[in-house]
Amino acid sequence: MKKLLNTLYVTTQGAYLCHEGESVLVNVEKETRLRLPIHALSGIVCFGQVACSQPLMGLCGERGVALTYLSERGQFLARVHGPVSGNVLLRREQYRRAENPGHAVQIARNMVIGKMMNCRTVLQRVLRDHGEKQDKETLEPVVRRLGRLTNEAEREENMEILRGLEGNAANEYFSVFNNMITAQKDYFSFQCRSRRPPLDAVNALLSFVYTLLVHDAVSALEGVGLDPQMGFLHALRPGRPSLALDLMEEFRSCLADRLVLSLINLRQIDAKGFQKTESGAVLMNDETRKTVLVSYQKRKQEDILHPFLEETVPFGLLLHIQALLLARHLRGDMDAYPPFIWR
Repeated sequence: MKKLLNTLYVTTQGAYLCHEGESVLVNVEKETRLRLPIHALSGIVCFGQVACSQPLMGLCGERGVALTYLSERGQFLARVHGPVSGNVLLRREQYRRAENPGHAVQIARNMVIGKMMNCRTVLQRVLRDHGEKQDKETLEPVVRRLGRLTNEAEREENMEILRGLEGNAANEYFSVFNNMITAQKDYFSFQCRSRRPPLDAVNALLSFVYTLLVHDAVSALEGVGLDPQMGFLHALRPGRPSLALDLMEEFRSCLADRLVLSLINLRQIDAKGFQKTESGAVLMNDETRKTVLVSYQKRKQEDILHPFLEETVPFGLLLHIQALLLARHLRGDMDAYPPFIWR
């Protein structure tokens, strides 16, 4: 089993990254603030004005450590990777399946089913754990509608209709997202998804965590030799990691959304950590961003039983496992791609 490695998030503006032997150094104002062995890292994520030496970029490429640049607000900017590795025959099969509508819809359908079922489980857990505080008359109908949409998706053979069902499920789920916020509702309220820019604090949190999830999904797919841009569910666009977006659908609700809800409901963050700009965008300050990053890392280290493998693994390895299962299906070792179903 692959070992869960750390991701180094560098948020200090003006930081300079280099390496000394097998160690990655984070220097700030000519002082070394952090030193980490590169063999303990799976990725380095730089926010804003963070520079990196060319030798370190080369070492990262050689060791398969993903180096990603995001804006200070968390928007994806660029990614540095080494020579293309993996099995070219596997990627050729990935392209062949993606371009065959009949084959593509089989994989996309299972990913959509996984997403719908995990959204439904999130709502059911809220009803179970906080049912007395929640409006059951609002949540329970959505749980039932998500169940019906899942049944429809299981029979669907048309990709466009399947995408429509996936969109309907997302709308149903987010229509009651505000009901799952149980604390600090005077500031953290949710009406609808807004992106580029996020117009409230909840959307700012969701967009930020989704960006982290995309980074991890790209790394997982590249790690098993798949092309993260050649997707099945998401349409292809230049520079868009469509397969990474496909893969993360199963984890949005059970990993990203639940993390955001916990941060708010457990009061680990508050309104002071956000500011609204003249354009209407809501941004996190550095302290809140660090709190989210630490919580995300801790969540990835929690153990969970993988229902298909029937093996306990760290949450952070789930994307890698699902990427591996997808690769096995494409190689013909498995009849179908088994989505991750959270229980």
